[in-house]
Amino acid sequence: MTPEQDRPATRSGAGKFDDEHYPGYTMGRAADMLGVTQGFLRSLDEAGLITPQRSAGGHRRYSRYQLRLATRVRELVDQGTAIDAACRIITLEDQLHEAQRLNQSQHRNTID
Repeated sequence: MTPEQDRPATRSGAGKFDDEHYPGYTMGRAADMLGVTQGFLRSLDEAGLITPQRSAGGHRRYSRYQLRLATRVRELVDQGTAIDAACRIITLEDQLHEAQRLNQSQHRNTID
């Protein structure tokens, strides 16, 4: 085990760079990175797919994980899928992935 694995997860310093759930991107920066409007990101919040954290000043902050979800929604919308349907598809894909991960984990535990 490496020293990094021995230490508890930290939200300060270099640990933020590795945390895919750390809300490190402002709405403007996130929109620029994804090539979408800020309104598109707000619509994902309204649809319940992404709930950004808020800064002390009330500004939305996005994580890398949330930006990956938003990118996938944008791909589906660009292919002609309605935004609500795209959000539902992403939710179902995420649930399926998590169920598969849990199933594999349980399967490994029964083999050991």
